Amino acid sequence: MGRLFGFSIEDNEKTPPSVVSPIPPSNQDGSEHYVSTGFFGSYVDIEGVYKNENELIRRYRSMALYPECDSAIEDIVNEAIVSDTNDSPVKIELSNLKASDNIKKKVREEFAYILELLDFDKKAHEIFRNWYIDGRLYYNKVIDQKNPQAGIQELRYIDASKMKYVRQIKKQGKDSIQTAQNQLAASDNTGYNFPDIEEYFIYTPGQKSGTNYGANNSSVKGIKMTKDSVTYCTSGLVDRNKGLTLSWLHKSIKPINQLMMIEDSLVIYRLSRAPERRIFYIDVGNLPKVKAEQYLRDVMMRYRNKLVYDANTGEIRDDKKFMSMMEDFWLPRREGGRGTEITTLPGGQNLGEITDINYFQKKLYRALNVPESRLQGDSGFSMGRSSEILRDEVKFSKFVGRMRKRFSSMFSDMLKTQLLLKNVITSEDWEYMADHIQYDFLYDNHFAELKDAEIQTERINLAALAEPYVGKYYSADYVRRKILRQTDEEILEQDEIIEKEIEAGVIPDPASIDPMTGMPMQDPAMGEPTPAMAAPPSPKDPEITPPKGGDF
Repeated sequence: MGRLFGFSIEDNEKTPPSVVSPIPPSNQDGSEHYVSTGFFGSYVDIEGVYKNENELIRRYRSMALYPECDSAIEDIVNEAIVSDTNDSPVKIELSNLKASDNIKKKVREEFAYILELLDFDKKAHEIFRNWYIDGRLYYNKVIDQKNPQAGIQELRYIDASKMKYVRQIKKQGKDSIQTAQNQLAASDNTGYNFPDIEEYFIYTPGQKSGTNYGANNSSVKGIKMTKDSVTYCTSGLVDRNKGLTLSWLHKSIKPINQLMMIEDSLVIYRLSRAPERRIFYIDVGNLPKVKAEQYLRDVMMRYRNKLVYDANTGEIRDDKKFMSMMEDFWLPRREGGRGTEITTLPGGQNLGEITDINYFQKKLYRALNVPESRLQGDSGFSMGRSSEILRDEVKFSKFVGRMRKRFSSMFSDMLKTQLLLKNVITSEDWEYMADHIQYDFLYDNHFAELKDAEIQTERINLAALAEPYVGKYYSADYVRRKILRQTDEEILEQDEIIEKEIEAGVIPDPASIDPMTGMPMQDPAMGEPTPAMAAPPSPKDPEITPPKGGDF
């Protein structure tokens, strides 16, 4: 292993020297494999670890070919990656990002470019499935070394069994792990700086299962690659005792093996017990024991002699030397018996019982966090109230959401590299932006949608019932926070949108609406409305004077 291959992006933000801690930095990705040094040079001291990981990956991939396991995996992948004719499976959401419109536009453009490099619209299902099965995903970010400002030129998939994430302690004179421990024990646990850790990847294209590699093993050559040149995304499931990154299939290893053994034993039992067998009682008379046995064998071979024609070779073949599972029983009978007799032994009963098979199938689905109801292909889909929705479906929806969050770290790493290479942002800017960039996957879980819709409907109905008591027993803020469950951010956002819509004339001003009648009130500029009791009387009819006599 020589120099590092690839590129590095320097981080300008350094930890101040006054920030110290007795706890060394840890890595939660299961990559605690250090590089040791010896007489023959440096080598990767991961005895058994690399072998175990390769064996686990091979086992995961073989498990994925099992029909029941493959069906469960397809349910998970289809739920996480929803393909649509018009929309992309994933979109970037920048509504929470406090940045200029120009920066947001460039971020969206670069994210679209990354999806194009991955061909994510067509290969999204395959990419997510490989990540779910292997428990890890590697991509090599290829750039133009002479022109890095052009950004990522290609994203190449790397087989997980040929890649390893290694952490190496940088040599600092006499500094070592033992020296660090001694200094830490002698200090006040506040003044020791732990040695720097160099992180890189080792790519072994010729790596075979069950072999270790290094300087002492010339058969396998590894290529050191920089950390920034490789996108590394794990499942987030780590065996903390062994320090191994696991796949979500790891919990189903035992249920799959149990199910396979039960099915094999069931097949053997049915094949051996299902056919009926015959019992031949052969009358041997007063023959001696040796001759009686010889006579019994002659009779048995006489009826068992099977000459068959082999159509492949054109030869006559004798099958009497081959044992059959439907083997009959031949028993001798002495003189005085009932003579030669043939009886039938019935086959096994209750061959249709598969309760144990169903149990282990459900156990397998529970291990994979898939609802058991999905095991039954003829089960209907309820579109009723949320009370009819199974709790397992809601749990399954949350599980898929957590996996989407974990899988999105791949997009974040690629997007970070692309933006930094093109000088769109700096490393300090990304530290702020990373927490406010979200990835919106297409959603297709109708169970969760029905649940959310019904909850929202009940909240709106409850708010309508509390409307007459607003200002008397409840405040408007109480209704928005306690009944509608709006957060501070949502209240501020909705207030701004409502104000803009009132100014634009999209909705009427609530101040001009009579809360009792819901009708628009009179404009105050036109004068105060006259009270109903003080309304002016209607004009009187002119007084009619009776005519005087003689006027007619």
